[in-house]
Amino acid sequence: MNKNKSVLVTGSSRGIGKAIAFFLAKEGYDIILHGRQLNDQLSSVRDQIVDLGCKVRVLNFDVADRGQTRQVIEADMAEHGAYYGVICNAGIARDNAFPAMPEEDWDAVIHTNLDAFYNVLNPVIMPMVRRRSPGRIITLSSVSGIMGNRGQVNYSAAKAGIIGATKALAIELAKRNITVNCIAPGLIQTDMIESAPIDEALQLIPMRRAGEPEEVAALASFLLSDMAGYITRQVISINGGML
Repeated sequence: MNKNKSVLVTGSSRGIGKAIAFFLAKEGYDIILHGRQLNDQLSSVRDQIVDLGCKVRVLNFDVADRGQTRQVIEADMAEHGAYYGVICNAGIARDNAFPAMPEEDWDAVIHTNLDAFYNVLNPVIMPMVRRRSPGRIITLSSVSGIMGNRGQVNYSAAKAGIIGATKALAIELAKRNITVNCIAPGLIQTDMIESAPIDEALQLIPMRRAGEPEEVAALASFLLSDMAGYITRQVISINGGML
């Protein structure tokens, strides 16, 4: 069991974030759920984790709002202490061919997916360092951030930026015994792929199937574990052999 090890999972009301939160709760971590608002989805996740007999609390903020994010996170740490781990999962996609992409779709994807790296992690780093104990940071990129993807210039740019930022932060925190790694999922069975051309995408995947959110959650759980203490500055793909 992972007594007194608290992990913040941003964007944990659905999809990969939800799967990670459940998986980690069952592993014994104290879970801090996150969503912009306490809606029915997030409340349901919280209640189900409570039913498991696990410790859980909920934070509400917009990861693209720097001031609000800092205020809420700092208040939570002041009451409960620094986090053992942070999983930066929250993100959005607004796909379109680049010549037809509205500027608001570019801005929204960049601010929500890339700026959130700074907005969420900057307030938590020094409290994690002052714990003088091992810590874990995991970011979520995408196969799009590695190889690019048609109709996702904005999303690919943001996710590629996350990879660069993750690698740089890993260097800064390595001596502090805080690992920083990136998970880059491919096609994962969530509501984000409902409008994607699935049959076409499957032709690019040697395993000929989409991944399950729980498979990503299992990888995140390993990276949080004591056994992963010598793994840092890595981008780990989980994509069925897509690249």
